[in-house]
Amino acid sequence: MAGQQLHITLIQADIVWEDVQANLANYEKKIAAIEGAKHVVVLPEMFSTGFSMAPERLAEPMDGRAVTWMADMAVKYRCIVTGSLIIEEEGKYYNRMLWVQPDGRIGFYDKRHLFGYAGEDKHYTPGDTRQIAQVNGWKVNLQICYDLRFPVWARNTDGAYDILLYVANWPQQRSLAWKTLLQARAIENMCYVVGVNRVGQDGKGHQYTGDSSVFGPLGETLWQHSGTEATHTVTLDKANLENARLSLPFLADADKFLLL
Repeated sequence: MAGQQLHITLIQADIVWEDVQANLANYEKKIAAIEGAKHVVVLPEMFSTGFSMAPERLAEPMDGRAVTWMADMAVKYRCIVTGSLIIEEEGKYYNRMLWVQPDGRIGFYDKRHLFGYAGEDKHYTPGDTRQIAQVNGWKVNLQICYDLRFPVWARNTDGAYDILLYVANWPQQRSLAWKTLLQARAIENMCYVVGVNRVGQDGKGHQYTGDSSVFGPLGETLWQHSGTEATHTVTLDKANLENARLSLPFLADADKFLLL
């Protein structure tokens, strides 16, 4: 059946600190090297700069260099390209996850939970709206890094989505939390969870081991990679998701509430 399978490519890469051109060139090589079918290519959080608190220097508008590059990649390789970057709009700065389609349409999600421990809340404006993207009959809930710690924001009320997609710069010292919470989000929401993180060291000396992961709707590990760069395509199956929800209808017993 058309739309039953979705091919998602995770790119776990080192990020050159605050060097947009170097990063775009690196990702372009990795995208060009992907073999086989791909519907969605996922890059990490702030993929063009690293997790920088200098948006005054690094932010770009929605027609800026990295946004244009994403659109070019989507058209050239006939796939959706997604990841977050620093965007300036009406004098405000956002950690914005773009969903760039090959037909030129761009959706986006602004990070809701800003990481106060690193001062992100002092430089960026939080979003206030969940965004559910769509591709080939699949519904994808777009989330960014620190959002992972807040399960209410991700709650799959009435089966609103099929996939939770997280992009991150999640440091090595808290990797246990990253892996554990990704798996927990899959179990409690009965959905696929895809988490794409970076590796290497950033300009502030923080180390990253990646631990990019894919979990199934019962929490089963479908793929995980730590320590080095990796490009991997995972095929998600809609029938597997539907069978899990039918055989174990836990979502029907969930508390009913609205996000205000």
